[in-house]
Amino acid sequence: MTFQIKAITIYGKRPGQMRTVPFKTGALNIVTGDSRRGKSALLTIIDYCLASTDYPVKAGKVRDYVSTYAVTLTKPGQQLFVARRAPEAKAAVSTVLCVITQAPDTPPPQLEELHFTTPQDTAKDLLSNFCGIDSTVRVPAVGKNTLIAPSIRHALFFCFQAQNEVANPDVLFHSQGEDWKPNTIRGVIPYFLGAVDREQALLHNRLRNLRRDLADNEAMLAASTDVTPASGQAQALLAEAVEVGLVPPRTGEQPADEVLRHLRNAMVHGAPQAGSPGDDPIAALHTQRTELRRLFSQTRAKIADLKTELAENDEFNDQALEQRARLASLGLLSRDPDTADRARCPVCDSSVPAANETVAGLVRDLAHLDGDLQAIGSDTPAIRRLIAAGEDRLQTLRSELARNQEEINELTTALRTLHREPDDLRRAAIVQGRISLFLDTAAQQVAAPRVHDRREALREQIAGLEEQLSGSTQEERLTSFLSLINQEIKKKAKALDLDFSGSPIRLDIGRLTVVADTVDGPVQLKNMGSAENHLGYHVSTLLSLHEWFAEHHGPVPRVLILDQPSQVYFPAEATGEVELQTNDRMHLLNLFVALHHTLQQLDGKMQIIVMEHADLADPGFSQHVVERWRYGNDSALVPSAWMDHEDS
Repeated sequence: MTFQIKAITIYGKRPGQMRTVPFKTGALNIVTGDSRRGKSALLTIIDYCLASTDYPVKAGKVRDYVSTYAVTLTKPGQQLFVARRAPEAKAAVSTVLCVITQAPDTPPPQLEELHFTTPQDTAKDLLSNFCGIDSTVRVPAVGKNTLIAPSIRHALFFCFQAQNEVANPDVLFHSQGEDWKPNTIRGVIPYFLGAVDREQALLHNRLRNLRRDLADNEAMLAASTDVTPASGQAQALLAEAVEVGLVPPRTGEQPADEVLRHLRNAMVHGAPQAGSPGDDPIAALHTQRTELRRLFSQTRAKIADLKTELAENDEFNDQALEQRARLASLGLLSRDPDTADRARCPVCDSSVPAANETVAGLVRDLAHLDGDLQAIGSDTPAIRRLIAAGEDRLQTLRSELARNQEEINELTTALRTLHREPDDLRRAAIVQGRISLFLDTAAQQVAAPRVHDRREALREQIAGLEEQLSGSTQEERLTSFLSLINQEIKKKAKALDLDFSGSPIRLDIGRLTVVADTVDGPVQLKNMGSAENHLGYHVSTLLSLHEWFAEHHGPVPRVLILDQPSQVYFPAEATGEVELQTNDRMHLLNLFVALHHTLQQLDGKMQIIVMEHADLADPGFSQHVVERWRYGNDSALVPSAWMDHEDS
């Protein structure tokens, strides 16, 4: 079971200053008032107290006169009080909170009774647990090779609609416009909808870990083997040793163990050995590089030719199949089995002697075409194998070119240093010093613990898990759930008389938007004209999601907060129903009727808080107003007495 919001409390910067705004659980709560009276701050205060990583409360009177924010959370039989100080001095955010478990209906404590000792991460875990989120579940992040642990912060994507979000055609969920948030929303939606089975999630996580372990083990085994060609640095050091006469010249590419043996031999020679006159290792490397580049270009050209041939084969195959289908359809004109020189009409079954030559010609053409198709069919797999082999060869040549360049760079730098030394012995000593450092590093790698080959065991475990998960129904469950939710979105859109509500409506979690499937093609929310449509589909979608959460025990707070939905009907500075045209007034009232209707259906399982400029006299609105913050009645979130006291 998850929670609703019982109250918001703020504490002033002077002793004894405390203000609580209560809310009704399981009901529609409207806070109406003039501009700059603190209505929008309610959403940001709740966000801040629920372990936000930043300080979302906007600059103004709330920041100026409030020292501490608090929220009271309630669910059957339990109550949690969470308080958080405003950032002090130049701090960006307060990193410790006060979290108190209370008996139901306990009033907020005084400021002096609060002790801020709970780190932000710990508070987030406590709030996630209070919300009913399973701390053991991990879901894959979309677009990244990481796992997400769902938390209270992720659940709030579906609970908040700030003033710049509630009718925004480009974003549907809270914080969707921020960097990296869209992929996070896509990743956690299946969990909150209940499509992620806990046991399957654990198995999927284990499978991911095993695959990562297999990749790590293969990489370590590859690094520990000595049968691969030596690195560019080792080859360059060997070339230097040859250049200064420490070892005799070597030809051809050698494995790593042979190169290391020659380098060790270079360390035991006290004097340079005579090398072949005129040997130029740099020139040899450049010659090798030219040859590698030639082979690379040749291989790439061959792959391009093979791909062209493959495309031509595919095109011919398509056309030939079409022609064969046409000729095969003429096979209705068949030869009589008793008289080889006659053909029979497929309609009246009479003999058609004149058709013999035509039929024979068609049969020959069909047989010839079948032969061509068979030849093409046998060639295509061979071409694909050649392309794959060519791609592998390209990758090998890329590695050899990179190693060649590394060797050239290393050798060029070393020879530049050696040529400054006129004495052969001193040059040899410099090279031996460099070889000594390299061999010490290599020895440390050899001395490292032996890498055990766990590949076979890991592959067996991976295969077992893959077989176990082969019948996983998560995607099917998610598709099924969304289909049911889409039906509810459509019903609410029709009740609000929105455009496109006569067409199938669906929540597209890939694009994170609402789509209407019309006879002219799909229409996304951003392409639906009118801010009223944007607002209506936001509300229809979120109400439908919260109905699903409530009815299927989704671990999302049972609260939806909307900041000024009436903005689409009249300017922000308007405050009363007299500003609304009759049609706009009716549509606005329909919106609040839809909100109240959903709450009635859920019978106390959900709470809605709306911050509004409008203050309509109609009972569909006025009976749900819990606070009126007007200049005329000197009421606001921050009491004027706090400011008067500050100014005196």
